[in-house]
Amino acid sequence: MRTSGLMLGVNSLPGEYGIGKMGKEARAFVDLLREARQKYWQILPLSPTGYGDSPYQSFSIHAGNPYFIDPEILEADGLLRPEDYKTVAFGDNPRYINYGMLYETVYPVLRKAYARFSEDASYRAFIEKNSGWVFDYALFMAEKNAHGGKPWYEWEDDLRMARPQAVERARGELRDEIGFYVFLQYEFYRQWFALKKYANDNGVEIIGDMPIYCAYDSVEAWLTPEIFEFDSQKRPQFVAGCPPDGYAAEGQLWGNPLYNWKDMEQNGYKWWIDRIAFATEIYDVLRIDHFRAFAGFYSIPGGDKNAVNGFWREGPRMKLFNSTNYWLGPKKIIAEDLGFVTEDVVSLLRDTGYPGMKVLQFAFSPRADSVYLPCNLETTHCVMYTSTHDSDTAKGWADKLSGADLRFCLDYCGVKSRGELPDALLRMAWSSAAEIAVTQPQDLLGLGNEARINTPSTVGQNWRWRLMREDLSGGMMSKLRRLSETYNRLGAPPQICPDHVSGYVFR
Repeated sequence: MRTSGLMLGVNSLPGEYGIGKMGKEARAFVDLLREARQKYWQILPLSPTGYGDSPYQSFSIHAGNPYFIDPEILEADGLLRPEDYKTVAFGDNPRYINYGMLYETVYPVLRKAYARFSEDASYRAFIEKNSGWVFDYALFMAEKNAHGGKPWYEWEDDLRMARPQAVERARGELRDEIGFYVFLQYEFYRQWFALKKYANDNGVEIIGDMPIYCAYDSVEAWLTPEIFEFDSQKRPQFVAGCPPDGYAAEGQLWGNPLYNWKDMEQNGYKWWIDRIAFATEIYDVLRIDHFRAFAGFYSIPGGDKNAVNGFWREGPRMKLFNSTNYWLGPKKIIAEDLGFVTEDVVSLLRDTGYPGMKVLQFAFSPRADSVYLPCNLETTHCVMYTSTHDSDTAKGWADKLSGADLRFCLDYCGVKSRGELPDALLRMAWSSAAEIAVTQPQDLLGLGNEARINTPSTVGQNWRWRLMREDLSGGMMSKLRRLSETYNRLGAPPQICPDHVSGYVFR
């Protein structure tokens, strides 16, 4: 069945509390997707943001971002009063997130909710189900607070090395602070599963995003160093990144520690099986970021200042996915197979059976030989994008075109001017043979790079852009529905279900 959807992180939803929330504005967005007959809502990772405010550099692979907890829901549950949050300044510009302000204002409000909270059966069920990670994460965050936000590798030696006596002492000394962070995760997932149920009941599936790597400053690196290529002092021997190319002469140095794939293989990749099981429970479809690293990954010596001295190494390939399939059965997974695509990546994608990604902005080489051009698609089993969170918007991309690239693009799209290209990309994605077509609201609105979500290898101005209510009240969603009607992507009509706003029950 030909379907389509929109990509928008929860953080970019409109609303009055400085960042997107999981309450009424999220449900209103689902309603619009349903009315536009869209099958998918693709989001960014739900993780707490770490370095550079990036959800791909998170303190935990399991935890949800407390910034997304909706205070109005907490008020409805008797945990907040209007005066606790209605007069608080969560931001200074409704179009852009101010993470510094959120850090200063969100947590004091959530602590007031925690002070009124009493454990109940729902909370105890959450603890029983998630005890394998939630207490360790809560301890990690409590210790970060106690150390003024410093990363774990700058803590005193006993704690840095996570020696059992020091860790147990910390659990006792920080008991209430640990309780606060456990409470945040309970409230986050209670609200998330209610929102997911509302979406599913209205015919919308959630495509979630799983970063392949863990951050160095994460609870996983602190308490499970054996899964990484660390030395005896828990320093990364090798880190992740990308090799030099025409865009970055020194390559990209991400700094994430690399996995100890040899040891992971010895226990049947249990850590990955557990991780994928968790992710496929909280999402309907899982997008795995940087999929090519499972075929072969770029390894940079720890301590290097750039990626020049890196080298390619073989990944786990089908050994990992055979194990995953054996224990979990088939799962709905999209492989982010972009970047430096070699034959081993193509082979792995084929062997897994996962659909890959095609981004139209990568297609327009005047040689007309790009695998991303719709006329060159070798399979319909893929997802076609006009842009992604890591790329220019469609207009931002069109504004940069010049010379032969611009002439070829205009000829291929059958338009006369640069200004017509964003809409041409939309038509091309929706008319393509790809099973799923996805765009961003920015492309439907014709916005330039002022609305770009992220520029890789930069910090300071990323992950900030938000939709406004007036964006949604214009013709954006009508335009999306017309595209889907024109190019046979409506799918089955969804059943309109009752509002679930009051039904916040953890599943």
